[in-house]
Amino acid sequence: MTALLGLAGCAGAQAPTAAEQQAGEAPRVTLAAPTDEATAPESAAPETPPPVTPAPTPVAVPPAARQAVQDAYDAVQKRRWADVDRLAPLAAADPVLGLYPRYWALRNRLQNRALPVPDAEVRQFLADAAGTYLDERIRADWILAATRSGNYTQALQVPAVADSSASVRCALLLARHQSGKRARSTEVLDVFQPVADCWDLLDQVTADHILSRKELNGLLRDILETGKQGNADRMAGVVFDDAAMVQYAALMKNPRKWLESRSQPRSGVDFELAAIALSRLARGNDRPEAARFIQERWAGWMPKADLQWVWGQFGLVAALNVDPEAARWYRQSGFVPMTDYNHAWEVRAELRAAPLDWKRVGEAIRKMSARQADEPVWRYWYGRALAAQGNAEAARQYYVSIVDDQGFYGLLAAEELGRTPALPPQPDPLDPAWTAQARANPGLQRAVALFDLGWRREAVPEWNFALRGMSDAQLRGAAEFAREQHIYDRVVNTSLQTRNVTDFSQRFIAPFEGQVAAKARLIDLDPAWVYGLIRQESRFITDARSRVGASGLMQLMPATARHVARKIGMKDFKPGQVNDFDTNTILGTNYLNMVLQDLSGSELLATAGYNAGPGRPKRWRAQLLTPVEGAIFAETIPFTETRLYVKNVLSNAVYYSMLFSGQPDSLKARLGTVSPMAGTQTALP
Repeated sequence: MTALLGLAGCAGAQAPTAAEQQAGEAPRVTLAAPTDEATAPESAAPETPPPVTPAPTPVAVPPAARQAVQDAYDAVQKRRWADVDRLAPLAAADPVLGLYPRYWALRNRLQNRALPVPDAEVRQFLADAAGTYLDERIRADWILAATRSGNYTQALQVPAVADSSASVRCALLLARHQSGKRARSTEVLDVFQPVADCWDLLDQVTADHILSRKELNGLLRDILETGKQGNADRMAGVVFDDAAMVQYAALMKNPRKWLESRSQPRSGVDFELAAIALSRLARGNDRPEAARFIQERWAGWMPKADLQWVWGQFGLVAALNVDPEAARWYRQSGFVPMTDYNHAWEVRAELRAAPLDWKRVGEAIRKMSARQADEPVWRYWYGRALAAQGNAEAARQYYVSIVDDQGFYGLLAAEELGRTPALPPQPDPLDPAWTAQARANPGLQRAVALFDLGWRREAVPEWNFALRGMSDAQLRGAAEFAREQHIYDRVVNTSLQTRNVTDFSQRFIAPFEGQVAAKARLIDLDPAWVYGLIRQESRFITDARSRVGASGLMQLMPATARHVARKIGMKDFKPGQVNDFDTNTILGTNYLNMVLQDLSGSELLATAGYNAGPGRPKRWRAQLLTPVEGAIFAETIPFTETRLYVKNVLSNAVYYSMLFSGQPDSLKARLGTVSPMAGTQTALP
C-alpha cells in the first residue's frame, strides 16, 4: 500500500514518533499518483464446474422439539436459566436448531464469573457442534471465561477464532502476557478498545510498565475525543494517581475555572492535565474567546506539540458544529499526530472553508496515514485537489484508481473522467446447480429456519458464517436461495461479497417494484430514489425495526407515521399498521415528498432530512458562507450515520435509475449545488 501511494516517511495517524522528534512537526509527504497498471482489476479466476447436488431430503423436525427451542428462546429473554437447562434435552431432537438451547445455557455459565468454567462440558459441545457457527461462538466465550478465571494455559489452547472480537484479542494477549511471553506496547495499542476484557489487559500491562507515559496519555486523549465520559474517566484512572485524579475531576467539571487557578506547569502530569483542560475549552459556547485566553495565558507555557493537539481539538469540535472557523483552528495544529477520525475532519473543514483552498485540502490529506489516504473517499478528493492545482494527469490517475469502486466516489470519479455512467455488464446466467447446492447447505438451512422464526439477531451471523470460503458462483447461488426465501437483505449482502463477478440483479434487487414505483409516481417522486432509500433503510425487510424505534420498509418513526397519516387523510390509522407494506410505503413516500418540498426540491438535502430530521440540513445549509457543490456538502455532514446514509442512498438511486430506464444517470446532477439559505424552522417531524 505504501508503495502504491508513494507515502514514504509519513507519520501515521496513531504513530507520534516522527512528530515528537520534530517538536510537533512531521516531514512533508508527497502522494505519488498510481499508474493505471497498478489499479487494473484482477483477472477473473476460472469458474469451477457446477456441482452435482442431489435434491435435498426434507428434514423432519419433530414439532415438540421445535417448540422446546422456541420456549427456551423465550426463557433466555426472561433470564429463566433453569427453564433453559430443562428444555435443552427436549430441543436436542430438532436436527436443525436443537443445539441452540444447549448453547444458550452453556454460554450463560461461561459468562458468570462466580461459577467455575465448565471445561469438560465445553469440550463435549464443541465435539457435537464441530464446524458450525455455534462452535466458533462457544470457543470465543471459552477463551474469555478461561482468561477471566486465570486459566491462561487453557485460554491459549482453545482453537483459534477466525473473526475474533476486541474482547477475545485482548483476552488472548493478556493470557500470553501472563504466561511469560510479555506483550509489546504496539500489540496492546493495536488491540485495545474500551471494553471489559481490554480494560483487564490494560490494567495488567500498566502495572507491568509495558506502556510508556506518553502512550497512556495518547490513549486517554483519543478516548476523550470520542466524548464518552465513562470511558474517559476509566482511562484517566489508569493514567493518573489519586492526587491527579482529583485535579482531573475538577478540570472536567469546569476547565476554565481550573485553568484560571493554575500556575505554570512543572511536571509531566501537570502538563498533561493542562493540555486536557485547554482542549475542553473547545466544547464551550465561545471558542474565539477561549482561544484568546489560551494565547494570552497558556500558549507560552505549553510545549508546541501539546498546543498543536489542543488546536486540533478546537478544529474537530468546530467542524462537528459546522463552524466556518474550523479550518482556521486546524491550520494551527501543524503536523501533530491525530486520530484517523480527526484527520478526516481536517480535510472536511478545508473542503467547507470559504474560499476553498485546494492546496490546503491536499496538504490535509497528506497528513493521513498511508492506509487512511488509500480509501476511495480521500483518493477522490486528492485527485480533485491535484486537478484544481493544474496537475490533470496525476488527478486522472487517482480517479482511475477508484473508478471501479461501485459506490459514491467511484461514480463521481467516472464523471470526472468524462465517462458516460453505465452499469457493469451482467454476468452469464447462474447455473441452477449452484442454487441447489445452497439449498442443501446445512448452515444456510439453519439460518433460514431462524429467519422464519423472526430471530434475525441469530439468523444473520449464522448465514454469514455459512458463506465463509465460498466461491463467486457459490455466493451467487446463496443469494438466489435467499431470493427464493424472500430474505432480501441477504440477497444484497451476499452478492456484495463476490470478488470477480458483479451481479447487479442481486446487488440492486428491486422487490415489490411495481407497487413501490406506482406509489412514488402518484406523487411525482423518482422511483429510483425511493428504491435507493429503501435499500439503505431496511434492505427490503418489511418488518425491520431500528434501535430507535423506526419501523417497516421505509423505517418510519411512530410520530412521523401519525403526522403523515393525518396530513394525507388516512382514515383509522393505527400505529400497529406501520409494518403493513401498503401503509408503510404510502406513508413513507408521502413523508419523503413532504421533506423534499420543505428542502427546496433538493434530493441531497431531503435524503439527509429523511434520516436526521429536516431541521438539521436546514441548519447545516444556513451555516454555509458560499455555495458548495453537493458532493462537498454530503462529505461534510457532521453526523456519521447521516453522511454515509446520504452517500449510499444517492449512489443507489443512480444505479436503480440505470437499471429501470436503461439510460445513463448522473450522480453530480442529483447532488446539485447547495447555497446558503437562512431559516432553520420546519413544521415536519
